[in-house]
Amino acid sequence: MIPELHFAWMEISILISLAGSLWLKFTKNRDIAYKRCLITCALVFLTAVGGWVDFMMLQTFEATDQFSLTKLLWNRDIFTVDELSAPLLPLAALLYLLTVLSTLKTKGHRFSFSSTLLSEAILFATLSSREPWVIICLLSVATIPPYLEMKTNRESPRVYVLHMGLFIALLVSGGILSGFGDTHGAISLVAGALLTTAALLRSGIVPLHCWMTDLFEKVTFGTALLFVTPMTGAYAVMRLVYPIAPAWALQGIALISLTTAVYAAGMALVQKEARRFFCYLFLSHSSLVLVGLEMATPLGLTGGLCVWISVGISLAGFALTFRSVEARIGKISLTAYHGLYEHTPTLAALFLVTGLASIGFPGTLGFIATELLVEGAIEVYPLIGTAVLIATALNSIAILRAYFRVFTGARHVASISLRVRVPEHVAILILVALILGGGLYPQPGISSRYHAAKEMIQLRETVFRHANSEEKISEAGRPADQPPLISL
Repeated sequence: MIPELHFAWMEISILISLAGSLWLKFTKNRDIAYKRCLITCALVFLTAVGGWVDFMMLQTFEATDQFSLTKLLWNRDIFTVDELSAPLLPLAALLYLLTVLSTLKTKGHRFSFSSTLLSEAILFATLSSREPWVIICLLSVATIPPYLEMKTNRESPRVYVLHMGLFIALLVSGGILSGFGDTHGAISLVAGALLTTAALLRSGIVPLHCWMTDLFEKVTFGTALLFVTPMTGAYAVMRLVYPIAPAWALQGIALISLTTAVYAAGMALVQKEARRFFCYLFLSHSSLVLVGLEMATPLGLTGGLCVWISVGISLAGFALTFRSVEARIGKISLTAYHGLYEHTPTLAALFLVTGLASIGFPGTLGFIATELLVEGAIEVYPLIGTAVLIATALNSIAILRAYFRVFTGARHVASISLRVRVPEHVAILILVALILGGGLYPQPGISSRYHAAKEMIQLRETVFRHANSEEKISEAGRPADQPPLISL
């Protein structure tokens, strides 16, 4: 029997987002739409934090909503939170809240507040689910809002549609085939390969990554940020692939991810435009997360889960600083020096802090996370740990290069004030506080991620023991309809 939360936190969060999206659909005034969207995001964040606190008080690995509407309708718990997803929900809600908070009201005609809340509802439902087919359907639906924005802005969505169409086809095919054959049969291996390819495509793994740079160029920075930063591709890997994939398959995924991390870090060094630079920087970091997640050891998996949280916080702050600069001077070229430090010194400092935190600078949340990832990688295979360090070093050089190009090297002359608004400062400062607070007092977060890693590994081992037991029973001529030892 799965323990119940004291309130239907997950379903309430989803319903608030959906209601807010519908509310804003009929709001024509941009100022009013901005305020209503901000209020809705704040309510979702409060319910997400309430659900997280409630879950922590239960001191259990998993829990479901109380008075669940889905249970009344379908007699099953569709939305279930566990130690893997519990911190991801408030993190996603905070990301949406701060992105909306830092959005200029004049961007309302390009950055749709209604679509943003719809995307938040889909994301919350995805992170709150462990049912494979629910995750597959929600991941597929989540690709629609960016496509609609491209069409609205009269941008060609061809590259995005081709990749996301392939992503959906792989997901659905893998989901269908996974219902046939035994765990170690040929059909199940094909299904696992299809699901793995789909998850890697959604994560932007080389060579299936060009859709991500195309996305950043053709939608607003805020939409692209909210689509990639929650790392739903990594979530799909943990829910659909990790529990059933054999060890050799996990090692293959780790090697592909590591190759992408080094490649993307090198590409970030040579980019001429800020959006493409951030895209490759994020791609490198998200690939490092996958490297840690595919290590079937407590230390390596803990490192991957910690990097997941630290990258989500630090690169969100880094992107919001880029977005604030872009809102004032247009798209940023990295081929020239802009010298914006005199106009926005606080923003320059926040840019540097969030950027360095993403590569594990001492005293930040990313320091402990990167250290755990490197130690976990070296424990499995020393060369992997070396490659992780190379990717991190290249990313640090790319971040410093971007800082010098944007804020130093010239004297920028402007006819109007470029000072950053208070909401933009507040949004980034909240993320910086989390970065520094997590770096100075990391133990609670590390303990939570370590316990989640051990439980995920134990679940995986239980699944494989159950599969081996079924094979032995089948060989001995026992009934094929014998009850399973465990239900996922």
